[in-house]
Amino acid sequence: MTRAPRPDFLVIGAPKAGTTALHAALAQHPDVFVSTPKEPKYWLCDGAPPPAWGGPGDKHSQQEWIWRVDQYFPLFEPAAAHQVRGESTPFYMWSRGAHRRIGEALPDVKVIAVVRDPIDRAYSNWMHLWSDGLEPEPDFVTAFGREDERVRAGWAPFWRYRELGRYGEQLDHLLRHVDPDRVLVLRYRELVDDPRIAVDRVSRFLGIREGLVEAIPRDNSRSFVSPGWRPRVLGPVVRGGARLGQFAPPQVWRAVHPSLVALLGDGRHAHRPKLDAGTRERLVESYADDIALLEQLTGQRFDDWLSPESRGSYEERATVTPISARL
Repeated sequence: MTRAPRPDFLVIGAPKAGTTALHAALAQHPDVFVSTPKEPKYWLCDGAPPPAWGGPGDKHSQQEWIWRVDQYFPLFEPAAAHQVRGESTPFYMWSRGAHRRIGEALPDVKVIAVVRDPIDRAYSNWMHLWSDGLEPEPDFVTAFGREDERVRAGWAPFWRYRELGRYGEQLDHLLRHVDPDRVLVLRYRELVDDPRIAVDRVSRFLGIREGLVEAIPRDNSRSFVSPGWRPRVLGPVVRGGARLGQFAPPQVWRAVHPSLVALLGDGRHAHRPKLDAGTRERLVESYADDIALLEQLTGQRFDDWLSPESRGSYEERATVTPISARL
């Protein structure tokens, strides 16, 4: 019988937690079909256009959201009969409305929630936006502390550095709408430490063949832009371009944006500095209760996230041996 076009699985983990890497790895698997675009964001909407978020670049990015039912489900029509079909929108993890809509419309869907040390995730989130010229605040801790102000101003979820990392609360709500047996919680460190084992674990969960993906492509990391005159002078130019981008087709901004961002750097591939232990120790206080809840829900240990030591970027972690050094 012909299958109705719909996703069999969703990758919903937090932004900057490895969802892009996992999506790219699954795309290599012959038994998997993944959507293009990777992040349709359909379940964030409720049959209506996305909210009018007002942060830098938000209105431009919303042009790419697929919120119409007659555009979303056809994304899965090209899949072969033997393939499991999926898409990867990390913000589904955060969205309570998405949990309800997914539970109601996709009763058999499997969900893969990728989670990462919440401080490292938030720092990577800030660095992504800062290095793209969209984040106006050059200090991560200050930007982290401005979250409530930005939420009140109507900025998009990607700016919620603190809230996006409260996985316990998010998973607790998700499990009210999706059967726990259909939810796999995968740690970012699993993707970094042993990609083959991580993909095989996902393959078992999806009911497809194991041992067919040996490596995970490098994640969508950014070269760090050091604070200084370039981002101070040229950052407003990039943000101005992002505002104008809402009036042009998305492909126009995607063509122009890399050239604008290149102006922010000095031509060198700079690495972001690690957070110092004191900063991590202060910030992790806002996650201690949520980490405890996540441990209760999953039966897994996450006490390493309470450490004052940062584990660094994907690239830094992936070059450390032995594996125990990255735990």
